[in-house]
Amino acid sequence: MFNKILVSIAMFLFAMNAHAAATEKLKTFVSSTHSAQANFTQELLDKNGKRIQFVSGMMQFERPGKFRWEYQKPYEQIIVGDGKKFWLYDVDLNQVTVKKLDAALGSSPAALLSGSNEIERGFNLTDIGMKDDLDWLQAVPRSAETSFSKILMAFNAKSELVVMELHDSFGHRTILRFSELKNNPNLSSQQFKFVPPQGADVLGE
Repeated sequence: MFNKILVSIAMFLFAMNAHAAATEKLKTFVSSTHSAQANFTQELLDKNGKRIQFVSGMMQFERPGKFRWEYQKPYEQIIVGDGKKFWLYDVDLNQVTVKKLDAALGSSPAALLSGSNEIERGFNLTDIGMKDDLDWLQAVPRSAETSFSKILMAFNAKSELVVMELHDSFGHRTILRFSELKNNPNLSSQQFKFVPPQGADVLGE
């Protein structure tokens, strides 16, 4: 679950060269996007295509290593990366989970957009053409130590990433759809700081 969430945190809408192939757009994003903000929906499907979960919210990031991911419906969760630690706050349970950021990210596909310009060191990238008027690419992790077999990303005519699909080893798909991109906005540093609420149970490091 953490790996899926973390990948979701790392992936944002981004504007790039409209004439570039999807893989080139991805590389340009990693090198040129300092910060971003977008709304999202996240749908989890089982191997038969049946919906298991549907959530929505808003996410932000600022390089290097800072992000905020807020689930708003149907339940509230806040995920924050402050550059050193990963925080997950479950509002209903009043429970906080904290990990070292590197340990939380591990070898998950979050590394695809973690800030390094050497994308192809960890992933094999392939352009897979147009579908539904979107330009798609496939990223396959080089390491076997990941629960994902591949990631698909789709860009629209404006060179924004609007859909991402994460395929896991159990045949499940996590589909992310992004909207209302703000590329390189000025984000408050307070967005990437987290202090556990008074009385909350804190688990982890």
